[in-house]
Amino acid sequence: MELGDDYFMKQAIKQALIAFEEDEVPIGAVVVVNNQIIGKGYNQTKRLNDGTAHAEMLALTSAFNHFQSTILEECSLYVTVEPCAMCAGAIKWARLKKLVFGASEPKSGFTQYEPTLLHKKTEVVNGIHEAECKKLMQDFFISKRD
Repeated sequence: MELGDDYFMKQAIKQALIAFEEDEVPIGAVVVVNNQIIGKGYNQTKRLNDGTAHAEMLALTSAFNHFQSTILEECSLYVTVEPCAMCAGAIKWARLKKLVFGASEPKSGFTQYEPTLLHKKTEVVNGIHEAECKKLMQDFFISKRD
């Protein structure tokens, strides 16, 4: 049975909720191949004192380790918020088959750059569970202002 974008974005949202609970920016990601999650991550920049410890980077590292390879041509990445330029670069070098993200990031997302930062063969799907992903971010930053 094919699980699809809806199912895997919900798994990324679960990772984002872990980040939220740990007082990290609530972004979560999962890497999928053949209907199976082989890498997952959530933002851990504060926990690891590492500005590069974005959800996407951690999920990709896990997937690279799974395959003992730097190429993930058959894999898809599901992430709750549009990746930044750094993460888009990593996605490009991984040569992902597909990138699916929930909420857009108009300030620092990779779509702000022309030409695209992604590999030319990477399919991009956006807006999957967009409202839920956006609300998580809004709730997090509202809690920071209180």
